[in-house]
Amino acid sequence: MVGLIRSLGLHKPDTTPCGQPLSVGEAQALLEIGREPGITQNGLAQRLSLDKSTVSRLVGMLERRAWIERVRDRGDSRFYHLRLTAAGTKANANLAQSRRAKFQRIFDAIPRAQRAGVAASLSALMEAIDES
Repeated sequence: MVGLIRSLGLHKPDTTPCGQPLSVGEAQALLEIGREPGITQNGLAQRLSLDKSTVSRLVGMLERRAWIERVRDRGDSRFYHLRLTAAGTKANANLAQSRRAKFQRIFDAIPRAQRAGVAASLSALMEAIDES
């Protein structure tokens, strides 16, 4: 596992595995906000399995980059809804393209005969991690 983490660059706090200059947490938050425009900070915390204070910091970082905007809920002012800005939409598209290219190169490097086995093993690994 340590080798996998290092080979993907997950130990580098300010760079994604696909080489983008932002943290993995910021990248995941950006991805989820792009997938569900208007998601609340609480919803984002649940989706990312992070505590509220960590998500608040991530949202603040994305807001400082002008990639997202926070909009107070009209019915309950304790909640914020999150949306990508135009710059955030562009950053998210660049990130998605970089991610696809990186993982396509990895996938292409796996011999065809082994691809199904690798995919099954990754699924089993993810299930085991989720259950532990």
